[in-house]
Amino acid sequence: MIFQSAGWRIRVLLSATSKIYNSAEQIITFAAMSGNSETKDFRAIIDRHFKALENCNLCPRRCGANRLKAATGFCKSGSGFHIASICSHKGEEPVISGTHGICNVFFGNCNLQCRYCQNWQISKNTKAEEIEILRLETVLERIISLLNQGCESVGFVSPSHFIPHVKVIIDALRLIGHNPIFVYNSNGYDSVEQLNSLEGYIDVYLPDFKYADPELAKELSGVKDYPEMALAALKEMFRQKGSTLQLNEKGIAENGMVVRHLILPGYVQNSLEVLRLLSYHLSESVAVSLMSQYWPTPAMESHASLNRTLDVKEYDQVVKEMENLGFYKGWVQELESSTHYRPDFSSEHPFER
Repeated sequence: MIFQSAGWRIRVLLSATSKIYNSAEQIITFAAMSGNSETKDFRAIIDRHFKALENCNLCPRRCGANRLKAATGFCKSGSGFHIASICSHKGEEPVISGTHGICNVFFGNCNLQCRYCQNWQISKNTKAEEIEILRLETVLERIISLLNQGCESVGFVSPSHFIPHVKVIIDALRLIGHNPIFVYNSNGYDSVEQLNSLEGYIDVYLPDFKYADPELAKELSGVKDYPEMALAALKEMFRQKGSTLQLNEKGIAENGMVVRHLILPGYVQNSLEVLRLLSYHLSESVAVSLMSQYWPTPAMESHASLNRTLDVKEYDQVVKEMENLGFYKGWVQELESSTHYRPDFSSEHPFER
């Protein structure tokens, strides 16, 4: 069984023919060149992708809300760039983060409302008005700043309800000469149609597969169809990427998919079934990241099972099943990881203490 644990590097991927512009001011200057033709291209990018917000069916909820007018859908998100944080994160899987961390773009709100969400400060739709709405120029400036500091991948976290925005950011970065590795880091509750439209945009898929049990999905995340929708989404990602996780010469994943599963205390059977579904419907050769970092958020302090971290017996049982099923690519977090991954999004640097 092969598990990589440490030591990684990232390869920078940049256009060989385009000049690199390194600030929002330079972006504006670039857009004003050549008879303003680049400005027209830029506006066309936004107009083309944002049409999907007029009748929003971006995720399996298919609310049909007109987000260009109001934030009335389930996720309470409008048409703006609702971004809670753009920061360097060194705590992802070794082939994702690199030595300088991945530049993660954390979108606010969520198309799921998991009771135990580890990013609860920014994912609750009841707090939608607290998420900052950024200008596109600001988003690009912050991303490019982190790329200049050494981050060589850009990750979109909780992007399922912001896919048009993901496309705009990628198109804009490519237009001005930046083409890092793009990572789609989702909760797995994704639309197959939307994932299909991301082919050619996303280099690495990094989805969760949370539940095999519909009733548990309903109890903890409010959606009974999660196993069905997530499995369909994973199959589409698998169609695009297959089971081969392609690494560059620096050991960074530049194409492929990694499926994550967070083991929840008290719900080991669900984790066992998740692994069995992955084995049956995808392949034992798909890369799997088994996560033990669960910690009880304030909302879970009185929950019968989720008011504690994972214990050794639960951890060992799930790891053993992973081995028995024949999965041979991926990562298993150390049991003590629950003490290390506790972000604070009230801080400018959520993962630094």
